[in-house]
Amino acid sequence: MVKMIQNEYKPDYAVPPGETLQEILDELPMTQAELARRIGRTPKMINEIIAGKAPLTPETALLLERVLGVPARLWNKLERNYQEDLARLAEQDYLAAQIGWLDQVPVQAMTSLGWITLLEDPIAQLREVLQFFAIASPQEWQTLWMHPQAAFRQSPAFAANPMAVAAWLRKGELDAQQIACEPFDTSRFHAALDAIRALTITEPEHFQAEVVRLCAAAGVAVVFVPALPGTRASGATRWLTPDKALLQLSLRYKSDDQLWFTFFHEAGHLLRHGKREVFIDIENNDESEKEADADKFAANFLISPKQWRGFAQPDTHYSKDAIIAFATEQGIAPGIVVGRLQHEGYLDYKNCNGLKRRLDWTLVNGNAVVTQRQPRPT
Repeated sequence: MVKMIQNEYKPDYAVPPGETLQEILDELPMTQAELARRIGRTPKMINEIIAGKAPLTPETALLLERVLGVPARLWNKLERNYQEDLARLAEQDYLAAQIGWLDQVPVQAMTSLGWITLLEDPIAQLREVLQFFAIASPQEWQTLWMHPQAAFRQSPAFAANPMAVAAWLRKGELDAQQIACEPFDTSRFHAALDAIRALTITEPEHFQAEVVRLCAAAGVAVVFVPALPGTRASGATRWLTPDKALLQLSLRYKSDDQLWFTFFHEAGHLLRHGKREVFIDIENNDESEKEADADKFAANFLISPKQWRGFAQPDTHYSKDAIIAFATEQGIAPGIVVGRLQHEGYLDYKNCNGLKRRLDWTLVNGNAVVTQRQPRPT
């Protein structure tokens, strides 16, 4: 259940410090003209301060303290509160005109995953979304995410649902900020990939934390972020700093073969392609040279080309036992072998799916945790 939070009440008006000043003058009693003479200011200035048309400066506050006995810090606080209230009311009016932008935001999906809080007041909800994206207004979102020169905008993923993709990427960035990483090191990352390859045979309750730990030690923050409806992305990579990379996984296809291939595909981007580039991998994407190169890296890292050529043969019947034996020999999960056989046309997509681990998400204390479901029947 999503928690409903009421906004703290704030008045829809601003009280200038001049109102307090006028109340004090009335009690003394003292006229505005008399006060002006006593502090060495013009009657017009005193009148404008009382009307809220001129600011009560720190210098004037000191003069009022001397003449009226009211501490300068009180006048300064009243002025500060007044200016903040004016700014808040102006922002309230501005945001009220931007409420329609929320229709583009998958608020319900984001709240169900605990990314933001569901609020009753639409203006408060707009503020919540803007804070999630760390932007001041919808215009900044447009500039940051949809400008033709924006790195993210280059991905075909944005053609489907730009807001969903942007929210998913932003959540990955936020999660990555919580992962302390050593400076990126190519050798350590290769070593981490070797160790992670062996983890493909383990349960998700074990491998998720280990993947994060091993990669962080090599300078890569790995985050597992559920895909919002319309995202279509299975993985993404980008460099947060020259020494810290982000590798993001969505678990889009809910099977271990797809998860591991995506992971090593993204790792290939980090190792083989530029630090200024952003890669968002989606279904049915036209294969660019770099995407094909990342595919090749993932396939060869999981199963050596020589071993694969010896196993994958045309017009061969692949039994479960044969697949399990080959996977055991390679030290990888059988589902990876099934997925590759299916992808390359050696095995029908309806066969041997029971060897794949079916994966899903569970929210634990607001964090998305990969869990295993019962395998599909063959």
